[in-house]
Amino acid sequence: MRSLSFLDYFISHVDNSLKTLVPKAASPHRASPAEQAVECEFNESERQHAAGLMRINHTGEVCAQALYQGQSLTARLPDVRDAMEEAAEEEIDHLVWCEQRIHQLGSHTSILNPMFYGLSYGIGAIAGALGDKWSLGFVAATEHQVCAHLTSHLTELPEQDAKSKAILELMLEDEEKHATVALEAGGVRFPAPVQKAMTQLSKIMTKTTYRL
Repeated sequence: MRSLSFLDYFISHVDNSLKTLVPKAASPHRASPAEQAVECEFNESERQHAAGLMRINHTGEVCAQALYQGQSLTARLPDVRDAMEEAAEEEIDHLVWCEQRIHQLGSHTSILNPMFYGLSYGIGAIAGALGDKWSLGFVAATEHQVCAHLTSHLTELPEQDAKSKAILELMLEDEEKHATVALEAGGVRFPAPVQKAMTQLSKIMTKTTYRL
């Protein structure tokens, strides 16, 4: 099998960015868990709140795609690069599920997604360049942040919103697996101050994308 050149990877990453940022461009590998849940009635406030939370989760998946792609571009070991790209493929499901649910709620994805994608891609590339153990550790730390958001949103969603909850529950299961795999593959656990800084950065994302 022909080994891929840097240009091959670059083209692949451009393709992934388009799938991530262009509405309805990506196709999931799995059916949305929301399909098995019954739609409910909302008042307008509940609908807007549910849409805002799902918009945050969608942007989180945009960031995850960018992080994984950036890391895979600079990862030094082929198996780590492959693991990053496999995780990115799995995150596509989450991205599409959130986008579908946002549209079902009569709302839109965040207009800030291109900015967050670019920032996250750069951070991912830097993490990959620092070394695979740090890159994998960054994956684990990021996934732990995502899990915290998902857990919080499961309690914040309107009680009757079974469709959104079904999506977040399966996303949470997948993200916990990604974090565990990253650590078992040799990722380092980031110190508390670094994790705290990441938490503060994630709060900026959640506050801005809830409405935008």
